Amino acid sequence: MKFKFSPYHPYQRMIHILILLTLPEQVRHQYLEGVSALSKNIKVSLVDHHSKVDPFIETADILITFGPMMAEHVLEKAKRLQWIQALGTGVDGITNRPSLGKGVTVTNLHGIHGPPVSEAALSMMFALSRGLWNIYENQLLGKWEKKIPPTLLHGKTVVIYGTGVIAAELAPKCKALGMRVIGISSTVREMDGFDEVHSRHHALGPIAQADYLVLLTPYTPETHGIINERTFSVMKRSSYLINLARGGVVHEGDLIKALDNKTIQAAALDVFEQEPLPAEHVFWGMRNVIVTPHQGGFYDGYVHEAIPVIQTNLECFERGDFHQMINVVQAAQANSS
Repeated sequence: MKFKFSPYHPYQRMIHILILLTLPEQVRHQYLEGVSALSKNIKVSLVDHHSKVDPFIETADILITFGPMMAEHVLEKAKRLQWIQALGTGVDGITNRPSLGKGVTVTNLHGIHGPPVSEAALSMMFALSRGLWNIYENQLLGKWEKKIPPTLLHGKTVVIYGTGVIAAELAPKCKALGMRVIGISSTVREMDGFDEVHSRHHALGPIAQADYLVLLTPYTPETHGIINERTFSVMKRSSYLINLARGGVVHEGDLIKALDNKTIQAAALDVFEQEPLPAEHVFWGMRNVIVTPHQGGFYDGYVHEAIPVIQTNLECFERGDFHQMINVVQAAQANSS
């Protein structure tokens, strides 16, 4: 969409970018330095929590953040906001907020998460198969004890729920380990690295075969709570659940019951219905759960992958040419003229 420039058009003044990131200080400042170097026509502000946006948000033209870090009041006070750059693939927490204006374009970082999240999935699979969290507990106690013999990934079946970019990276790695790989997708098609791909509507049959059920599906109204009591009822008692998608994909109450009742053996969870996971949440104390703080996609090169995407979109923004932006998830429906 092209804008008609006028003496009062926002792009003829300094562009204000607000970065909202609840991440370690070193990472926050990497983003601050990287974004600040992209243009002479920008002013960049940085806050580490949504409660601190008030001095900046009313004049912000651009918001750079992660969906889970957002809050309703941020968008309610964003009077001049034209573009949100999400720093992940998922945009839940942004596009589903009632206060998101129709004139705001939302973009994400689709395409860069294949290597880190696939490796996160493998690390969880190895940790579960080798019982590493129990071994580490014994290490802290100075206790020399051989637990139940570790299992192998070789010869096991992994069911990958969601067959996007990350799954396309994970499947061949699982095959290289000698695993049988089954995909569950909204679109059934042949894919490299998969032995079979099944429709989401016929998921229970494949899930019943899973030694590992890895969740990578996007979070949408259709996938809300899609992994639930019915799912766990068909799973092997020896099976493991790994969630690297979104917390809302799993009915947490049903999962807790399945873990308590040993309906499934254990789970490794990187995402949760409420984040940060409250200190009093039962997951922290469960001996058959591994908890990680929504870091499956992060790694030391993440910022360097993100900045070129932000640069491309910022150049489009400065020209008022939103049509050329990349990774557009939601296009603005109306803008000032």
